[in-house]
Amino acid sequence: FCRVDPYGFERPEDFDYASYEAFFSRYLVVLTRRAIKWSKLLKGNNSIRKSLKVKRYIRKGIPNEHRALIWMIVSGAQTNMEQNPGYYHRLLEGEKNDKLVEAIKTDMNRTFPDNVKFRKTADPCLQHTLYNVLVAYGHHNKAVGYCQGMNFIAGYLILITKNEEESFWLLDALIGRILPDYYSPAMLGLKTDQEVLGELVKMKIPAVAELMERHGVMWTLVVSRWFICLFIDILPVETVLRIWDCLFYEGSKIIFRVALTLIKQHQAFILEATNFPDICDKFKQITKGTFVTECHSFMQKIFTDPGSLSMATINKLRETCREKLLSQG
Repeated sequence: FCRVDPYGFERPEDFDYASYEAFFSRYLVVLTRRAIKWSKLLKGNNSIRKSLKVKRYIRKGIPNEHRALIWMIVSGAQTNMEQNPGYYHRLLEGEKNDKLVEAIKTDMNRTFPDNVKFRKTADPCLQHTLYNVLVAYGHHNKAVGYCQGMNFIAGYLILITKNEEESFWLLDALIGRILPDYYSPAMLGLKTDQEVLGELVKMKIPAVAELMERHGVMWTLVVSRWFICLFIDILPVETVLRIWDCLFYEGSKIIFRVALTLIKQHQAFILEATNFPDICDKFKQITKGTFVTECHSFMQKIFTDPGSLSMATINKLRETCREKLLSQG
C-alpha cells in the first residue's frame, strides 16, 4: 500500500493498512457497480435533472470521474458559471485588497501540509491555484472576504475538480447558498448551527446532552471544526467526499445528520466520560476508526440513525437559536 493516498494526502504513521485494505476491496466492488449505473444515467450527454432517482444515486455515492460534473450541476454552480462568462478572470485581474491578499498568503503553507500536491516543490503546485480561487472569492463576496477554514474547503474542491474556475463557483455555491452565514466575520450562522445541534441532541440523544450540560461543555468546543471545515481533517477523505455529494444536493441538514450519527453511534462511549477534558477527548476519538472509514455503510447510517429530520424542524430551531444568540450579543 502506498504512503500517499489517491488525493495526495500522506497517510499517518499509525495508519491501519490491513483493515483499510479489507474495507477497500469490498468498497471497490460497490464503486464499480455504481460507476456503471452512473454512466447509464448520464448516457454521455452530461446532464441530469433533480429527481428521486438522482437523489438515491447521490446518496449511494458519485464515482470520482463524475463528481466534479454532478457537484457543479446539482449545486447550481454550473448555471452561475455559464451565466457569468469571464467573470472569474475579471476578478483576478481587478484591483486587490491588500489586507485580504496578506491574510490568504499567510494561510497558504498551513493548508494541507500533509498533501504532496500542495507543497511548494510540487509540479504543478496547487498553492497557486488555491491562492487564485480564494483571492477571487474574497473580492466577489466582500461581506465574507476570507476566513480560516475556507482554504481547506477550496483545497478539496480543487483536488476534485482539478479546475480553478469550477472550484470558485462551487465555493460560491457552498458559502453563498448552501451554508447559512458560516464564514461572515460574526459567524452567526455557524454559532447558530452549533446551538441547533445541541437542541437536536437534546431531542434525540438526551443522555449525551445532559452529560455536556452537567460538565459545562459548550458544543462549540467539540464540534466547531466539524462545521467550519465540513469534516475535512476530521473524517477520512473518501467519507468526506461522500458527505459532500449529499451536501451539494440536499443542503446543510446533511451536516446535522452526520454529527448526530457520530454521537448516537458512540453514545455509550461518550457517556463513560467523567470530566471536561475527558468529554473533549471522546469527541476527538469518535471521528476515527472503522465506523467512519467504511464510508458506504456510514452513509447508509446517516439517513437511518438520526431518524426523521426535516428542513422545517431545522429552520424553526435556527430561528430560536439565532434570536437567543443575538439577545446575548
